[in-house]
Amino acid sequence: MAERRKTTRPRKTAARKTSRTTTAKKSSPKRWSQRVTRESDALDLKPGVFKLTSAKKIAASLKRSAEHSSRRKAGAYRSALSMLTFYINRAGKTLPKTERTRLERAKVELKHQFGRE
Repeated sequence: MAERRKTTRPRKTAARKTSRTTTAKKSSPKRWSQRVTRESDALDLKPGVFKLTSAKKIAASLKRSAEHSSRRKAGAYRSALSMLTFYINRAGKTLPKTERTRLERAKVELKHQFGRE
């Protein structure tokens, strides 16, 4: 029996697209971290809590939410602090310096309000 030779087909050299089209999958949400802060099992947050003007108000709101939430798995202090840290970390470099310092002060204030100092 004669041997069959494999023939290689020439590859198509179509130009690749360099930018993504807007018809990409719509099933995966673009801002999943926004959904986490809204629908988290850790806390039921008041809308706009991280945009409040003072660190004391932010800490008080987080404390109130953590103490009244029945869906959290950890203690109230731990849940409130983790939600605050999550928000700071997800904002990353886009978070303005003034807002970042206010949120970092809110961490310290949260410790004071829970008596963890």
